[in-house]
Amino acid sequence: MAELATIARPYAEALFHSAQPSDLASWAEQLSELAQVASHPEVISLANNPNLSTEKLVEILLGGLKVKVAKPVENFVTILAQNHRLAAMPEISSQFEALKNAHDGAAEVVITSAFPLGNDELAGLLETLKKRFGGKKLIPSVAVDSELIGGVRVQVGDEVLDTSVKARLAAMQAALSA
Repeated sequence: MAELATIARPYAEALFHSAQPSDLASWAEQLSELAQVASHPEVISLANNPNLSTEKLVEILLGGLKVKVAKPVENFVTILAQNHRLAAMPEISSQFEALKNAHDGAAEVVITSAFPLGNDELAGLLETLKKRFGGKKLIPSVAVDSELIGGVRVQVGDEVLDTSVKARLAAMQAALSA
């Protein structure tokens, strides 16, 4: 959804640049929770209701949160509601998180394994990946996909390292078919 990403980028950047470095983690958490609430079908329906005022919509949206929202973030949500951009909240949250990680010298890494990884295996893999990606702090997200047959698939940003048996078999099939 490139269009949504294009819409979300200036909002995420504006909020990021208005935050103090000490606020980044807190604001990222608040945006993540706001994204979950804003993507709920009932909230989407309310956001599209012309009979509901912006103030009431923001009140409902913020009322559904577990965390206390900072005043600048609350003002930000009001601006999104006024401009009918609440649908972009999940993408804004994602882009804000990416900006925060870049500021912190960190990167999110999605690790998909054929089998569950133990703590020692995950720590070893993260250490190897840390060297591969220039010593960046890596924030792992681990999933299990038995279709990989064996090995792991790692994604950091737009770079993918696929050492799974499934990928190797596909490469061999392509080589034999050529």
